Amino acid sequence: MLPLIGIPPTIEEEMAKYREVFCRDEGFAHVCRYVSGLILSPNKTLQGIYAQLVKAEGEQFSRRAMHEAVFEAGWKLSELMVGHRQERGVDYQGGGRAVIGLDWTFSHHEQGAKIFGVKRAYDYVEKRMSRYQTVVTAVIANRERFDGLDVVVQSPNYQEEEKAYLEMTAQETYTEMEEVQKRLLELLHYQKNRLGYRKRTEIAVAIVEQIETEGNFPQANYAFDNGLLSRPLTELIEQSGKHWEA
Repeated sequence: MLPLIGIPPTIEEEMAKYREVFCRDEGFAHVCRYVSGLILSPNKTLQGIYAQLVKAEGEQFSRRAMHEAVFEAGWKLSELMVGHRQERGVDYQGGGRAVIGLDWTFSHHEQGAKIFGVKRAYDYVEKRMSRYQTVVTAVIANRERFDGLDVVVQSPNYQEEEKAYLEMTAQETYTEMEEVQKRLLELLHYQKNRLGYRKRTEIAVAIVEQIETEGNFPQANYAFDNGLLSRPLTELIEQSGKHWEA
């Protein structure tokens, strides 16, 4: 396993385009190291990446500082992706016909029960119980290149379990105000989760709506499989003056 002695020039040049998303120079430097490790390190964990880093004489940085820069610095993923799509839009100008592909998949995390979006459920692809995220992606490609445009992790749907819990713990009367407050919070959490859950077809519609609103790929049509096919999606694409194929 080769050590990481610096940020590769290609990564450094590309990351510079997103500098304004991050607040502090030190935090941005940590993010650049993290991205370099995700691409080059065999061990993609924060610990594994940090272990590969070689510090120059007099230079100091800690794993905790990297964690703060990457996960706690207050930068917004949405702003980062908007800037990313703007940059990619320039790359695809005059590059011939391009197609935006929408897809979804299971991202397995057998040892990652606490990772966002991970749920233990039946995987009908592998035909077994498994822990995984449901991920919806958008990519663009032409004859020369291939780039990601968006990725959304679907929040797990626990409506059946939450509803069963509420029914099981229901009482005919509540005599103490503390019990009433606790029950109200449980009901509000259930309602919030119910309203916040989006089907993967709804996520795909939101992705396309965002891409078309930004207008960075005016000539790109769409392709997707039947797992994302829905009337709202096809109507949105057609209203944007584009074609689709499933």
